Formats: sequence, C-alpha cells, structure tokens
Amino acid sequence: MAVDRPSQHPAAAGRPCRGFARTLAVAAVAAALFGGCQSLLPVARDATQVGWRSFDEARAAVEAIEPFVTSRAELHDDGFDPLRNPAVTILTYPEIVQRFAAGTALQPDEYEPGIRRCLAAGKSCIGYAVAARRIRRDRIGNFWADAFAFRREVNITGWTFNALILFVDEVAVYRTFGGQPNLHEMQVTRNPLGPLQSWGEALRPRF
Repeated sequence: MAVDRPSQHPAAAGRPCRGFARTLAVAAVAAALFGGCQSLLPVARDATQVGWRSFDEARAAVEAIEPFVTSRAELHDDGFDPLRNPAVTILTYPEIVQRFAAGTALQPDEYEPGIRRCLAAGKSCIGYAVAARRIRRDRIGNFWADAFAFRREVNITGWTFNALILFVDEVAVYRTFGGQPNLHEMQVTRNPLGPLQSWGEALRPRF
C-alpha cells in the first residue's frame, strides 16, 4: 500500500541558503562598519631562550672571541655553554669537514689559518654552531575583518643570528657570524567568502 509523503515546500528548501547568505551579509556589514579594536587581535612570539636581547648583543659576544687565545671554558662562562644555551649545537669533526668541503672551490691552503688548523687537527677539532632568533607576529588591521576571516594582516618583525666557532685543543681558532639584523615582513591573507571560505575547501573532493 503506497503512502503519500508530504513534499517539501520550495520555500523550505531555500531556507538554508538564505540563512548562509544572511550570515555572510551580517559579517560583511560588521567588517565594513566597525574599525579599530586592534588591541583585541592576538600577538605571537617565537624566540630562542638566550640572554641576547638583540642582534647587536649576539654579534658583540662573538666578536669578543679572540682566535688562538680565547678558551672554550671562557666561552662557556660568557654564555656559549651548549648544556645551558639552547642556541648552541655541538659539531663533530666529520660535520665540520662536510661544511667546508661541500660546494667550495677553495684549496686547503686557501682557507683561513683557524680553519686549516681545525681540518688538520682531526678529532681534536670540534665546533659550535649558534642559531638564535626573536620573531614577533602582530595581527593588525580591522578587527572584524580579521575575526570573520575576510582579511588577515600579520606584521612580522625581529631578527635572526647564526655563528660558527671552531676549537682545537680547547682553544677557539676561528669564529664567524651572520644573520638578519632587521627582519620585517607583511603577510596578507584575503578570503572573499570570509568564514564560508574554509567550508568550500573542506567540501572539495579528495582523490
């Protein structure tokens, strides 16, 4: 026996779409009318936990090392102890050789005296690789546009620092440094559909 089922009214079928459109319209109006509120935007920091508060402080610490004079114990007292400073990585002799041998056209006698001494010392040579950073990410711009994911602006500032120190028989024989003293980037992400943008990505078929 067939049972008649009530058909869905056309107006009821269109209600979900109108609901999404209404949400989108409200979000767009809020983003257009309300400005400011930047203090409510999140801030993120990414920093190596070291005593150097700036690129210049880290550079001065490395420049104070005197090749063939400064001892490894003195450097530990000055903050370069790998057991206490997370920015310092110990390099073995094979790792040092690989750094200087890979991709270079220099002959062994063309290196600086400290490097030559290290390469000739074999296992008596070790190295410290220093990598430190302080990065700050500030979300700026319109709070409501950011909150509803229409437009997100991130101001990235900070610095990065890297250095290499070589030792032979507990004495520093070579040091060099580099990095980016003034990092400043701007990330801008635009989503025309705002909060609905991610829904479209989630519904995309995967193969």
